[in-house]
Amino acid sequence: MRMLTSILLVFFVLLQYRLWFGKNSVPDYLALENEVTRQMLDNEKLKQRNKLLYADTDDLKSGLDAIEERARNELGMIKEGETFFRIIPNKQER
Repeated sequence: MRMLTSILLVFFVLLQYRLWFGKNSVPDYLALENEVTRQMLDNEKLKQRNKLLYADTDDLKSGLDAIEERARNELGMIKEGETFFRIIPNKQER
């Protein structure tokens, strides 16, 4: 009986070693769980960005208003007959 208890104790210690320090151990599992959580957050951010890009492309496909707005903001274009005023702040106001 004593021999059986010793053998079971040795197996128990070996299994505990593998559980805590071996390949695919508890710390490995926790690290992978954190990685999955981080990746899910990154995916959500990218989904939001994709929604904005899809909305932007739909606006550009649907009409000239979005194209005109983009040309004014990004390229500084002015319609014929319009007057452009550029206001430069004083250096003291900064």
